[in-house]
Amino acid sequence: MPSEFNTAVTTALQITDYLFSYTHLARLGTSLIILIAFLLLRKIFANYMMSFLTRVFSSTSLDPNAFFLKAFKSPLMNMMMLIGLYLSFKNYLPLSYEPLLNRLLSSFIVIFTAQGIHRLVKLYGQDTAALGKLLDMNVDQILIPFFSKVLRFLIIALAFVVIASNWGYDVNGFIAGLGLGGLAFALAAKDLLANIFSGIVIITDKPFSIGDWIKTSEIEGTITDINFRSTKIRTFEHALVTVPNANLVNAPIFNYTKREMRRITFNLGVSHQTSTDVLKKCLHQIHQTLVRHQGIDNTTIFVKFDSVSDNALNIFCYFFTSTTVWEEYLNIKQEINFEILNILEQAGVSLATPRTNHYFETPLEVRSSPQQDDSK
Repeated sequence: MPSEFNTAVTTALQITDYLFSYTHLARLGTSLIILIAFLLLRKIFANYMMSFLTRVFSSTSLDPNAFFLKAFKSPLMNMMMLIGLYLSFKNYLPLSYEPLLNRLLSSFIVIFTAQGIHRLVKLYGQDTAALGKLLDMNVDQILIPFFSKVLRFLIIALAFVVIASNWGYDVNGFIAGLGLGGLAFALAAKDLLANIFSGIVIITDKPFSIGDWIKTSEIEGTITDINFRSTKIRTFEHALVTVPNANLVNAPIFNYTKREMRRITFNLGVSHQTSTDVLKKCLHQIHQTLVRHQGIDNTTIFVKFDSVSDNALNIFCYFFTSTTVWEEYLNIKQEINFEILNILEQAGVSLATPRTNHYFETPLEVRSSPQQDDSK
């Protein structure tokens, strides 16, 4: 017992002598100076790097205040602090700890780099206008956020794989597990995935956009929202209908908004008393009225004497408006109707009215009134 006590006291004295020795104090002081220096200089280093990158971006078509600078400022400061910690511990700890320090350094470099890229992707995903300016093209406001989330997930997964591999773990089993898990998820959420892929088809193929008036065999209305699972349609009764994307992809869709013009067609019946010359004159005037009207497309205009029915001489009118806006279409249609009525009135032509002739098998017997009998 006394020998063990003496050993413990001797060890404690040796440790105390080492802690207060010049060699240890010099090493500890140097490590603290390095740590404090990097702690104080991390903002200066980050600002210098931002200034340098600003000058680099200024010589290009990119904005000097681009999201790249905002995304990587914090990771650069953290990386500067990380280097200070690494050099401090490397100077203070024995050489046997150097492999551990190297692994920690490389792991945190991967983490901070992934953090910067993750922030950069998130910023551009939230601002599609900036992304369109960067890529010099129009980007889809629905498709970009989805791919932004997928890309950020892949960045995190890749960083995890790199770090695990750096520490000697076998990542092949993890990757295979992701594959089996994805397969199980796909089987369990088959309908959901079908709607998601259908949403991608709708967004990329663009059979319709938000605000379009569409019609299918089941529903007709205006598109109010498109996401990766469903599409919301506001019917003309102001009801909001949510339709799974898979139903829309597999159905014929009439997009009336994408029409370049709207059709007007009708039959006009005039009286049988209308002479041939007057009818020809009316047909010519109606045709010229349609040609001169600014709201009518001159590509296809038909004004023809179509047929003779029991009640009327039928005039067939077929033409298109140059606008697809419903109110403008109705205004043009109304103007044309008034013009046609004015032409017929000036020509003295009356519109045909339906009539019915009644025939009796035997003549009706006309009975005289009692007053007529008294007069006799």
